[in-house]
Amino acid sequence: MKLATLLLAGTALACLPQVALAQSSVPAPEAAVEPEGKADAADIIVTGTARPERRLTTSISISAVDSQEIAKLAPMGSADLLRNIPGLRAESSGGESNANIAVRGLPAASGGGKFVQFQEDGLPVLDFGDIAFATADTFVRPDYSVSRVEVVRGGSASTFTSNAPGAIINFISKTGDVAGGTVGITKGLDFNRTRIDADYGAPLGEGWRFHVGGFYRVGNGVRNADYTSERGGQIKGNVTKTFANGFIRLNFKYLDDRSPIYVPTPIRVTGTAANPTYASFPGFDVRSGTSLSPYFRSDIAIGSGGQRIVSDLGDGYRVKTRGGGADASFDLGGGWHIEDKFNVASNSGSFATSYPGRVAPLTTLMSEIGGVGATLRYANGPNAGQVIANPAGLNGNGLGINALTFGVTLNDFTNATNILTLNRDFSAGGGTGNVTAGYFKSYQAIQMDWHWNSYLQEVKGRDAALLNVYNAAGQSVTQNGLIAYGEPVFGNCCQRYYNVDYNIDAPYLAVSYKIGKLNLDGSVRFNSSRASGYYASNNGLSVVDVNQDGIIQTPERSVPVVNPQASSPVNYRKNYFTYSVGANYEVMPSLALFARVSRGARFNADRILFGGGVRADGSVADEVAVNFVNQQEAGIKFRRGVAYVNLTAFRATTAEANEIVIPQQAIINNKYRSYGVEFEGGVDRGIFHLTAGATYTHARITESQVTPALNGNIPYRQAALIFQATPSIRTDRFDIGANVTGTTSSYAADVNTLKMPGYVMTNAFASYAITPAIRLSVNVQNLFDVIAITEVGQVPDSVPTDGIDTARAFPGRNISATATLRF
Repeated sequence: MKLATLLLAGTALACLPQVALAQSSVPAPEAAVEPEGKADAADIIVTGTARPERRLTTSISISAVDSQEIAKLAPMGSADLLRNIPGLRAESSGGESNANIAVRGLPAASGGGKFVQFQEDGLPVLDFGDIAFATADTFVRPDYSVSRVEVVRGGSASTFTSNAPGAIINFISKTGDVAGGTVGITKGLDFNRTRIDADYGAPLGEGWRFHVGGFYRVGNGVRNADYTSERGGQIKGNVTKTFANGFIRLNFKYLDDRSPIYVPTPIRVTGTAANPTYASFPGFDVRSGTSLSPYFRSDIAIGSGGQRIVSDLGDGYRVKTRGGGADASFDLGGGWHIEDKFNVASNSGSFATSYPGRVAPLTTLMSEIGGVGATLRYANGPNAGQVIANPAGLNGNGLGINALTFGVTLNDFTNATNILTLNRDFSAGGGTGNVTAGYFKSYQAIQMDWHWNSYLQEVKGRDAALLNVYNAAGQSVTQNGLIAYGEPVFGNCCQRYYNVDYNIDAPYLAVSYKIGKLNLDGSVRFNSSRASGYYASNNGLSVVDVNQDGIIQTPERSVPVVNPQASSPVNYRKNYFTYSVGANYEVMPSLALFARVSRGARFNADRILFGGGVRADGSVADEVAVNFVNQQEAGIKFRRGVAYVNLTAFRATTAEANEIVIPQQAIINNKYRSYGVEFEGGVDRGIFHLTAGATYTHARITESQVTPALNGNIPYRQAALIFQATPSIRTDRFDIGANVTGTTSSYAADVNTLKMPGYVMTNAFASYAITPAIRLSVNVQNLFDVIAITEVGQVPDSVPTDGIDTARAFPGRNISATATLRF
């Protein structure tokens, strides 16, 4: 890959001579700007705009969460805190990453956040938010280095970046403006985790300042795997040199982390599809149980080209990032301002967990695997080799799991991005304005190897063992719990390899104009996106001595192998425009009305490779390659003294071409429409503080080319109402409160039969300042230990006749304590 074109502008800017600062110059994001009227730093936003703006006077919907609020929420991962942003549906029940994120009714059919972009300091973490097994939130970790998180929903997200018409989620770093730092130690009180966070920054004199921060965490996780399933951390830093007319900043990030992946687990479903009851099986509590086990760690698979791959399921989600970049911003005089920012990040890792491909009575599974007269023994664990005399009564549930090792090697996910902008203030017609021209250049590598296997495991909430099946002749038909190489239960769909590069060139133009109380702005973006590379799936079953013991055992007679020499090409480029136009009228200093019309787009990446969307020559039809999103929104913003209220009505239409692999393999090609109302508000009165939000969404599938019977149905997992509230009482000494999030019921599948119940989940927090520098705090997640279901897996469209299903749920109640020292 050639990075010269990405770095050239940044290198040139670093060498700019110092020039005089014009009085009419545009303030850089670093500048302390006091907008018209009373405002504090929290009123200034920098995401989705050409220049820093007051939230009240912009025509976009934007929310911000500062470092103090992040500490209260104690998010397990970056998606956890997004549950508190109106308009976002963040299903963060899978652990610290790999969350599903939808915005204002836009679909999240295949997992991840298709129409969402995670950014750090205004640059994308990955160019696509829904890469299979490598969602963008995976490579972002909130810690003390974060100053605030800004979230733009709809609107200018269509034009101020590529592939994020739904939302931009921007993690903004501290830069050492004020000397000081914090060290915090967090300990799980009823679960095994210890985490250390620290940061420090300060001015160094002569225009220099720096900031560095990070964390390290180790433990067994909130669902006790009985081994160290959490291990790793990150360190981030930056150094800034300010001049009379601007600044240059260099930054770096090092992330190396392992975290468990929480997938759907066995659950009992009874009642009717319209009014089902979800409950835990004996021996497996859906709030605390996990199939992760010290007895199910090692997996040997055949990867692309026939090489042996040995995986440790204890690594879970292993992610590594080594990146760095720079930001240079200068006023050139005469109202001109130039900025260039770039970042290059080498991202890689692996994804390994145990997924329930099927849950069924052990008597059924053993007969299917071993035939009539089959018997069962423990393959490992403390009872290894012992015969299970009564499989129907094992663990009080008599169930077994056809456990799939979702083994995926994330070989190369390098992202390199450069954004160059030039803008100028102007005066005309009695008003003032700004024009901005920008050029966005990005490269994204996606190279991964899927190698799944199938095992038989008991249903037990902790320390589950693998099981061996013996036929009537007493011969083992499994291999240390291994049923088969590959995943026959899914038709061996998922032995895959692909190596595709994605390049994006996107010039854009933005103009804003203010006359009196009226603010007008518009922007247009030309996207030229290209995909090139190849992909391959398994080409049949082969006989392979996988464990190299010289004996061909039963599972080794049918091994799916991917042959890269039989790969298919990927070669498509699409050029398209997006635009956004908005207006804001400031009725009074505390009240404004706004409206916006936008057309955004999402260039489809790896999700269309195996769904039949790529032609034999590597080309892709326009409607498959790019999904457009048309949005309209209008609202009111109020901010006066101790209170603020934002109320927004929205409408969006889009199409989606995609492949769903889990929980059931399917190809979708649907059109969607949604509309609704979004509320956000807060009040600070004396010691009482409250922030709250709610979103009503009416979403429908308007046309399904694959399954016309779905026309008019509600997209699966889309609730009509989601809501959140955080009341607290705060003094100089103590802070006590709760964070309440909830949702009404939704459907488990697009066919709209089986419902998932709504829930209200309460997290409580309290802190006490022993001294001005030392504070102790306690955080309780899921205080009332509710069962909060976010996904149904095995049978998502009906109540199973035997009551056996799988579902993903938020962890039950867990408590942690933190001691912090500020200095």
